[in-house]
Amino acid sequence: MKASSWYATKRLLCLDINNMLTNKEKQRYQKHLLLSKIGEVGQEKLKAASVLIVGAGGLGCPVLLYLAAAGVGKIGLIDKDSVDLSNLQRQVLYSINDIGQAKVAVAAQKLQALNDSIELVPIQENLHAENAQAYIQQYDLVVDCTDNFSTRYLINDFCVQLNKPFVYGAIHEFEGQVSVFNFTNAAGVQGPTYRCLFPEQPSELEIPNCATNGVLGILPGALGMYQANEVVKVITGIGTVLSGELLMLDLLENTSQKIRVKRRPDAETLIFPVHETPTPSHCEITMLPAEISVEELAIKLDEKEDLFLLDVRNMNEYEICHLENALLIPMNTIPEHIENIPKDKPVIVYCHHGMRSASVIRYLQQNHGYTNLTNLVGGIHAWAVEIDETMEVYQ
Repeated sequence: MKASSWYATKRLLCLDINNMLTNKEKQRYQKHLLLSKIGEVGQEKLKAASVLIVGAGGLGCPVLLYLAAAGVGKIGLIDKDSVDLSNLQRQVLYSINDIGQAKVAVAAQKLQALNDSIELVPIQENLHAENAQAYIQQYDLVVDCTDNFSTRYLINDFCVQLNKPFVYGAIHEFEGQVSVFNFTNAAGVQGPTYRCLFPEQPSELEIPNCATNGVLGILPGALGMYQANEVVKVITGIGTVLSGELLMLDLLENTSQKIRVKRRPDAETLIFPVHETPTPSHCEITMLPAEISVEELAIKLDEKEDLFLLDVRNMNEYEICHLENALLIPMNTIPEHIENIPKDKPVIVYCHHGMRSASVIRYLQQNHGYTNLTNLVGGIHAWAVEIDETMEVYQ
């Protein structure tokens, strides 16, 4: 379906008896029904709509809460992670009792309790090149609540291929960005894609996520509500959608600004074809580094194999616990210390849980030709739990 016909199709869907509001729903959404720009027709559009939320973390939590409360009829939530204590500073759907449980399962249960008239589809997976088309094509639009470039470019490229709009959000320390990409308005005018703004995928080391730089807990709440608001506007056809504009917010200075973004003439050629496997330059997520378990590493260390141990966490983490003789080079300083990482012996790279170290390996492979790097599965946390019970653990 072409995006330009999306609104007309939704208007027809609202005539379907299945999308008419029940008396209970009319009571639930009465404040929406009182708004002349939404009313019963707009609420029926929300009921008929389906939205895929990619990421159930800091941004995903407020988006999920407000779209569920607003009555979006079908909400898919895809995320492979489990709840961790460090999430609770900003991921407001979860509590102490949820630690260790799958985020999507917990979120679906709580959202269903919030609104029992909507359909929730929890998907405990990561979005990747092999499943993205199958999931994205089932929904009217996608909300990008991720924290990494690989998945963001993947969302963009498949949304362009499938003619789906997606609502973008990104956060960094005290600042955030929101926009709507690949959106075609009622007049048939196509807006820019994400690659019109950022054509080439940067290394994850260039702009680290909140795992390495931290984030004000309130920030994803504020940005997530902006994203949810754009979803409602796209579905109902009201207001001015943030297409062709990037809204930037700074909560520390209480400032906001917009920059204009134009659709490039070659926008549709800036993506990888969905029928082909993406190349590493287009989608880092397909590059899987070599891995070693903590048990295998323990054996190699006991046998005194000539290994180089590279710790890519931050200094405060290193001071809590680390492997003996490991060299600390924090992830965001790797480009400045390439000469300290050997190419003539096996290098075991580790972090807290294994995600940052995998990103470092991909960066070094792509940009500096390393072929001797191996990721420690589960990171220092797995080592402390499974190998050295005297080692201090942290969240």
